[in-house]
This record gives sequence, structure tokens and C-alpha cells, in this order.
Amino acid sequence: MAKKKNETFEWIKSLGVALVIVLVVRAFLFTPILVDGASMNTTLHDQDRMIVSKIGEPERFDIVVFHANEKQDYIKRVIGLPGDKIEYRDDTLYVNGKAYKEPYLDEQKAQIDGELTRSFRLEDTAVGQATVPEGHLFVMGDNRRNSTDSRIIGAVPMDQVVGTTNVVFYPLKDMKIIKNK
Repeated sequence: MAKKKNETFEWIKSLGVALVIVLVVRAFLFTPILVDGASMNTTLHDQDRMIVSKIGEPERFDIVVFHANEKQDYIKRVIGLPGDKIEYRDDTLYVNGKAYKEPYLDEQKAQIDGELTRSFRLEDTAVGQATVPEGHLFVMGDNRRNSTDSRIIGAVPMDQVVGTTNVVFYPLKDMKIIKNK
């Protein structure tokens, strides 16, 4: 009888330790997220499930998750880092005057007539200034014609960023690791 109680206690202790490990990992390292909407099409799709890493700082072209408001998180791509001058001209991204290719947009550009991303300067957006403010990011959805992003909501404060993501784990047929560059 004492042996059975001891074995039950060991199981409870093991399950408790496992639960603590899961909670720590989820709180500080990784967490799942559900893509809600079409703003990241064709890279991501509505209802994709992804893993968000809370480790490290976002870099240009990373996909980030951030708190848009108290009830909603957004998922977008980092286009501008603090201090960057951002401009789109003739469907080409310019950061600090240098043109950048955005290969993740190639599929969409091939399917549409006209520009995917309308021309703009950073100061003409909701950011309202020539450079991305310190401690903020300029983000855009890959579905440039249908995305509520920094052009509309302004620069995203770094303290609102949950983390970066590039792993789709569900649906299984769409499982992939996204290359951001």
C-alpha cells in the first residue's frame, strides 16, 4: 500500500514539473498563434497555425506578431527598423535610399495588373515623419492591397512585439519554414 502511494506521488510530482516546464517555455520562449485574415497572403493564409519565438530582436523582413490593441494581435512583416527612411516607388522598396528586392511578393506581382504596393514616403503614412521612430518598427502585410499595417496604424512600439515567426505547423499539408530574406 505504501509503495502504491509513493508511486502515485512520483507521478503527480513528474506531471507538476512537466506542467511548470510547459508554462515557462510558453511564457518566455515560444507560443502558438493563429493567423486571422488575409493580410499576409500569399505567404500565410487565414487559419494557419504558427510558432512564435520570443527570443531575439526582429530584423528587416522578419514576420512579427504584435499587440495591435488589448484584444487583438497582428502578424506583419518588418520593413523598417528604428532610424530607417522608407519609400516605395514604382513598386520597389527603398530603405535609406537603397533598393531592396522582396521575393516573397513575386507570386502576387505575377497575378495582378498594376502595382502591388502604391508609391509612398514614410512621412505620408500614419507614421508622419521621415524616419522610423526609435524603439519602433514599420511593418506591412504581404497582401499590400488589403492590409491594415503601419501605413494606417503607424509605427509599432517594440514593447508591443510578441516575437518573430517563420514556422507554420498546421494545417499539416501547408507545414513549412518561411525564409524571410
